[in-house]
This record gives sequence, C-alpha cells and structure tokens, in this order.
Amino acid sequence: QVQLVESGGGLVQPGGSLRLSCAVSGITLNLYTMRWYRQTPGKERELVAQIAGFAGTTTYPDSVKGRFIISRDVAKYTLYLQMNDLKSDDTAVYYCNGINPFRLADSYWGQGTQVTVSS
Repeated sequence: QVQLVESGGGLVQPGGSLRLSCAVSGITLNLYTMRWYRQTPGKERELVAQIAGFAGTTTYPDSVKGRFIISRDVAKYTLYLQMNDLKSDDTAVYYCNGINPFRLADSYWGQGTQVTVSS
C-alpha cells in the first residue's frame, strides 16, 4: 500500500523559512518522479518543484526558483521541500506527489500541509 504523509507546515513571517517533509511508503524515491504542488482556494494546483527518479534532476517554476529546494533521502524514504525567503503569495496547502514515469496512472498524493506566510 502506497502512503505519502506531509509534515512541517505552519505559520511563518515573510522572509522566513520552512522545511516540509513527505514520508513515503510503498514506492521507491529514486524510481519515481517526486513533486511538490500547492493550492489555494479557487485556484488550480500549481507545481512548485520536481525531482526526477533516476537522475535526481530538479526543476522549478520561476515563481519559486532560487528560493525553494527539493531534495530526497532515499534511505529514509523522505522527500523534502526547503522554502526560503517566503512571501505571502506562498501561502497555500502543499502536497507531495509521486508518479511512476513508466506508468503515469500510478500517481499518489499526500493529504497536504498548510503553509501560511503572514506577519
């Protein structure tokens, strides 16, 4: 059974940092493409970071490039998102996602963790 569980969200002031974690079971981090998304009410879910399974190549949209860092600890079955210089626009529910690059129907989601950036 595949399970993804996010943690680490909370309230932070503008300019601050948070590190999100996603504990994974049932899939292998260095085989699956792992992603972090975020969503605010009334908006579509937005991809904010991706790490490829085999090569570990990372990609980011311009909105977070230079501020967010995605990483993984394969031995600990954990995905991370380090978020620095947070802005109010980063306020959202953050979700981790794992997708099998050879079988796209195998896509799994966590339950989400709330990040609120406010003074």
